[in-house]
Amino acid sequence: MSDPVPACTDEHCITCGDVAVEVRVIMADGARELAMGHDETGVATEIDTMLVGPVAPGDRLLVHAGTAIARIDAEQAA
Repeated sequence: MSDPVPACTDEHCITCGDVAVEVRVIMADGARELAMGHDETGVATEIDTMLVGPVAPGDRLLVHAGTAIARIDAEQAA
């Protein structure tokens, strides 16, 4: 599931910036606490889900630097 994605660009650094993006889960591996998802632009990313617990396809997560830090429920997403 791992495909290297650059963490920093000239305009933005996801490692040191205080930025999180909404990601929709498309595939989950509960045994490894990993998931694959895509953001609103369709960019796919690997997600560490250890902090939020088990996830399933369709779940929406708030992701910072490849780590899910919160779940987004239907009311929050609307």
